[in-house]
Amino acid sequence: MTDTPSPSAAARRVLIVTTNHGVETSELTVPLRALRADGVRVTVAAPRPEAIITLVHDRTVGETVAPDATLAEIDPSRFDLLLLPGGTINADRLRGDDDAQRIVRRFAVSGRPVAAICHAPWVLVDTGLAAGRTLTSYPSIRPDLVNAGAVWKDAEVVVDDADGWRLITSRSPADLDVFVSAVRDALGA
Repeated sequence: MTDTPSPSAAARRVLIVTTNHGVETSELTVPLRALRADGVRVTVAAPRPEAIITLVHDRTVGETVAPDATLAEIDPSRFDLLLLPGGTINADRLRGDDDAQRIVRRFAVSGRPVAAICHAPWVLVDTGLAAGRTLTSYPSIRPDLVNAGAVWKDAEVVVDDADGWRLITSRSPADLDVFVSAVRDALGA
């Protein structure tokens, strides 16, 4: 076994979109580290060019992560997959952010995968992209997703290829292993 990334992984680019405060620590850091270890080029973008303060279970301050770019300066066409980590505060702020909505819509319209975990599927409600999709999320936002026209399942990961773009969703940090595995599959890494 080798630690050298596969050529396909090294050619892949992932965009992680988050706010500057309130993202669930593990939902940002676990995929970020795993994908970078695979050789995937990962860019973390936030509304402002200042530190991202993560939270553990929406309560305790976790790690601080430096963003690579702001949401406003992101060109979604430069990336192969969009990853949206959760956290209640993070997801609630992202769903109302015009740049975050622009980025999510551009990925969907162009047929590129979107991966969202925990509360992050809230963004799909506000972008109009939840309707007709089969997905999962943190259970407390199930009614919002169902009311927006989604079919909600209680599963570790749900992969839906409807409407010409892949949507990967998971419920919580407990599902990170299968979530990251589904992201890797979507990248062909």
